[in-house]
Amino acid sequence: MIRKLATVVLACVAVGSMNASADQLDTVIQRGTLNCGVVLDFPPMGYFNEDNEPAGFDVDYCNDLAEVLGVDVNVLNLTWGDRIPSLIAGKTDVVIGSTSDTLERAKSVGFTYPYFVFKFQVIAGKDKNIQSFDDLKNLKVGAALGTTYETEYLAYAEKKGWGTDNYTAFKSENDAYLGLYQGKVDAIISTNTNIATKLQSEEFAGFEAGPFVPNYDDVVGLIAKRSETAWINYLNLFLVRQIRDGNMNEAYNKHFGSDAPADLIQSLRDNK
Repeated sequence: MIRKLATVVLACVAVGSMNASADQLDTVIQRGTLNCGVVLDFPPMGYFNEDNEPAGFDVDYCNDLAEVLGVDVNVLNLTWGDRIPSLIAGKTDVVIGSTSDTLERAKSVGFTYPYFVFKFQVIAGKDKNIQSFDDLKNLKVGAALGTTYETEYLAYAEKKGWGTDNYTAFKSENDAYLGLYQGKVDAIISTNTNIATKLQSEEFAGFEAGPFVPNYDDVVGLIAKRSETAWINYLNLFLVRQIRDGNMNEAYNKHFGSDAPADLIQSLRDNK
C-alpha cells in the first residue's frame, strides 16, 4: 500500500514538474494561436491595407512566425505605449513592433536579436529649408509619445539648451503626421522608412525629408516576457532563419521595392 501511494505521489510530482516547466513556446503551440502585437500606424512596417486588413513588414513576420510554429495568427493593433503592457498583461505572446533595444526597456521585457535598423529623421514643409538638425532650434517640433526618436530629440534639445516650450508630444504616429499636415508643428521626428512612405502620398507633396538625428542608429528587436528564455531563444533562431531562408529579403522587396541592403544585413549581424 505504501509503495502504491509513493508511486502515485511521484507521478503527481512528475506531472506538476512538467506543467511548471511549460513555457510560452509550449503555450502558443498548445493554444494553436499566436497573439502577435504590431503597431499598425507605422507604414510600411505596420498599417491597414485597402481592405482594412493588417499589412506590412512586421505583419509578414507575424505570419511567417505563426507558419513555422504551425499555428494560426492573431495580429493585435497596438500603440507605441501599448507594446510592453500588452506583454506583461498576457495579451500578446510577442510584439513585432519596431521596439528600440534600450537598456531601460530591457529591465521590463526580453529582447531578441535585432531584426531591423532605422535612422531617425526630420520631415518638414519645404518652405522651412532645414539644412541641419540645429535648424530646429526655433521651430515647433513634435514626435509620437513614447518613441525613441522622441527621447533622442528631447535629449538633444536639452543638451543644446533649447527647452521644451516648442515641443509637442502626439499620442500616436498618425496624430504626429496629422499635426504636421495641419500646421500645429513645423517639423516632426520619425523614421526614415515612414517618412519615405509619407512623401509618396499627394497630401505630403509640400514636405521633404530633412537631416537625420546625429550619431544614432535605431536598432530594434522583437520583445517577449523577460522570463521566457526558451521562447526568446526560439525567436532568435526564427530571426536568423528569416535572413538565411530569404524571407526577410522577400518582405523587404515587397514593402520597400528593393533587395534588403547589404549594410542593413551586416548591421543586424554586428548588433547581435
